[in-house]
Amino acid sequence: MEYVIGADPWPRSHHDLIQHYNQQYDASIASGTFDPFVYPYGAYGAFLVIVYLLIPHGNRPWLEKCRFLVWSILLAFAAYSIRYQRARGAAPALGLGLVQAWSVVYLASILVCNDAQTDFQRIERTKGAFGSDPASNKKEKESEKARAAREPRDPSGHIPPESNAGPRDRHGEFAWQPYPLTSFVERVDWVCDLFCNFRGAGWNWRTSALPPPPKWLQEQLRRNSGSEPKHSSRIHAGQVKTYPDRRSLLRANAKTLVMGCLVLDALKTTMMHDPYFWGVTPRSPPAYFPFSLLTQHWMVHAYRMLLSMMLIKYALQTIFALAPLVFSGLLGSYIGARAEPWIYPETWGAFGAVLDRGLAGWWSSWWHQTFRFAFSAPALRICEALRLDRGGVPAKAVQLLTAFGLSGILHACGTYTAAGPTRPLSNAFSFFLLQAVGIFLEVVVSGALRKTGVQKHMPRWAMRAWTFAYVHVWFYYTAHLLCDDFALGGVWLFEPVPVSLFRGLGLGATRQDGWWCWSGQIVRWHTGKHWWQSGLAF
Repeated sequence: MEYVIGADPWPRSHHDLIQHYNQQYDASIASGTFDPFVYPYGAYGAFLVIVYLLIPHGNRPWLEKCRFLVWSILLAFAAYSIRYQRARGAAPALGLGLVQAWSVVYLASILVCNDAQTDFQRIERTKGAFGSDPASNKKEKESEKARAAREPRDPSGHIPPESNAGPRDRHGEFAWQPYPLTSFVERVDWVCDLFCNFRGAGWNWRTSALPPPPKWLQEQLRRNSGSEPKHSSRIHAGQVKTYPDRRSLLRANAKTLVMGCLVLDALKTTMMHDPYFWGVTPRSPPAYFPFSLLTQHWMVHAYRMLLSMMLIKYALQTIFALAPLVFSGLLGSYIGARAEPWIYPETWGAFGAVLDRGLAGWWSSWWHQTFRFAFSAPALRICEALRLDRGGVPAKAVQLLTAFGLSGILHACGTYTAAGPTRPLSNAFSFFLLQAVGIFLEVVVSGALRKTGVQKHMPRWAMRAWTFAYVHVWFYYTAHLLCDDFALGGVWLFEPVPVSLFRGLGLGATRQDGWWCWSGQIVRWHTGKHWWQSGLAF
């Protein structure tokens, strides 16, 4: 989007486009072209799923089969929201499509591909569960507290995991907890945990990218569980780091949060000097630093892809750091086992996985694995239906295409609801499908080379250097599909931090850039045609 007014091209700065998209949103709402995305109206589909899961279907097969109907209603609701609702602002506009599509994919994995009430179990303490009679357990709790007072404590002040002390009403050792049939409050806690735990930490469906629970906890599970659910305790090199205690968990994530805010501020300040990140992709970059050193087109392209990737990574990394700080730090004494440090392993793996395994290592180990379970569950069901050997080439192809196809749909829905004129299918969706093709080719070529034995005669550093080179060449030629769509949609116009150190010091792209960044209307009350359509509009 670019216009010329006399000799002065429009937009003159990113602020012009922010104002334009806000006016475009207001006009589309006023004309009835779109409805505003309103909470809780926009989440009614998810609320329906929660209500359904709170009703035990037990020996009622008809109610068990209703999960397919419930998911279908959720799908229709999400499709309606993506097609007819819009949000104001760069981040909410992208998030509308992403969140609605994610709710469909994730809830398909727990309702369609699995039956959550019968297939899933979580790790929970054995005593003092929600809903138990406090009077009947009073003496037992007092005994537990007295015993806890005599327990040795570690330097951080926490009671070692072997002891029977625990936060609030939950105490005792750990065991596998199936779907609770008694105590409605206990059932609410179980279902809400399932809704929020996308990676499966503390559940029997934990993704392979996460390490298993500590050994002492596994011993308790074996000792206290009548029948253990199917789960894996395998440890492999591609798994992310976990923290031994709450102090180290909170300290590491606090550092991640602070560093992430500084890096995001620096990236945002730098990117707003380049019209590409406003969404004006055809315009030439400015003549000053660093573009004065980037004399070739390929240099400018690589620079833009690098900054785009860094902003995506640090934005996600900073957001993910909030969960352990809030749930394990602020709410630790209220949510029981959900505050344990092993529930919050690192989100990002070691970059060495990319050097050793290439594109497969990038997407299955180093990059965040938040969506992994939801993407892999449908693929496994398809392979079972087609009776494919999981280790065979056809099954791997099905798994790759399904996982990256779903990822492509997810991100395409996000750019579809973005503010600017995007191309969701030819850009965002195509990018993720190409990743599946790249990994499949990588597996085939690596297998052929392994048979020749040529890899045995090359030093490890040479193999890693080669892998590093071809991975980044691959992204050089494919990453623009996603990054261009984000730019066209106005995604890079979002403000990641409320206060900017660098823009406050005068390094911003315009005089309008200063210390405070979150100006304008962020949330407002919307009164709809009907009472159920009223709520908070983002």
